[in-house]
Amino acid sequence: MTVSLLAATSNVNVNVSGLKHPSSAVLIIIVITVLAVAPAILVLMTGFTRVFIVLSLTRNALGTQTVPPNQVIAGLALILSLFIMGPVISQINHVAVQPYDKGTITATQAIDRGEVPLKHWMLAQTRDGDLELFTSTAKESAKKPQALPLTTIIPAFVLSEIETAFLMGFMIFIPFMVIDLVVSAIMMSMGMYMLPPTLISLPFKILLFVLVDGWTLVVSSLLQSFHS
Repeated sequence: MTVSLLAATSNVNVNVSGLKHPSSAVLIIIVITVLAVAPAILVLMTGFTRVFIVLSLTRNALGTQTVPPNQVIAGLALILSLFIMGPVISQINHVAVQPYDKGTITATQAIDRGEVPLKHWMLAQTRDGDLELFTSTAKESAKKPQALPLTTIIPAFVLSEIETAFLMGFMIFIPFMVIDLVVSAIMMSMGMYMLPPTLISLPFKILLFVLVDGWTLVVSSLLQSFHS
C-alpha cells in the first residue's frame, strides 16, 4: 500500500510551460494567487519599505508620535509606491501579461519576461556591497547581475532600501535636533528645569516644517532617490 502511494506521488508533475490560451477559471486562480502574495510583493519588491520608513522617521523627528496616524502614512506610502513603480508595471504588462492573456506565449515565458524589467529596476536601487554579500553567501556567480535569481536579488534589494531610508531619516533629523538643542539651552539658562523642552520646541518644529513645505520636500526627495 505504501509502495503504491509512493509510486503514485512520484509521478505527479506540475508543468505550466504549455499553458496557453488561459481560461477564465485559470485567470481567476492567478488573480487570487497574486492578491494573496500582494503584501509580500509590495514590501519586498517595491519602494514601499523606503517610503514608509522615511515618512515614519519624519513623524518621529517632528515629535508628533501619532500624527499623522499610521493609516495615513501607510496609505501615502502605498500611493507613492504605485506611482514610482508605474513604468515598471506598465512594462511588465506590455511584455508579459498582455501576450499571455492573448495566448501568444506560455506561462513560463510570461514569468521570465516579467522578471526582466523588475530585476532591472531592483538592481538599480541595490548597492553593490549588499548584492555581493548575498551572491557570495549563496556561492553564485554571474557575468551579469540580471542573470541572478530573485532569491538573491530580493534580500539585497530590501537591505539596500533599509540602509537608504535610515540615511535619509538621519538627514531629516538634523534640523529638528538643532531646534531641540537650542530650546533646551535657552530653558536651562533661564532656570526652567521643570518644564519639558519638547513641549516648547514642538510648536517651533511644526511651524518650521510648515513654512518650508516639509512634506512636499520629503516626498520630492523620496521620488528623486529612486533610480530608473
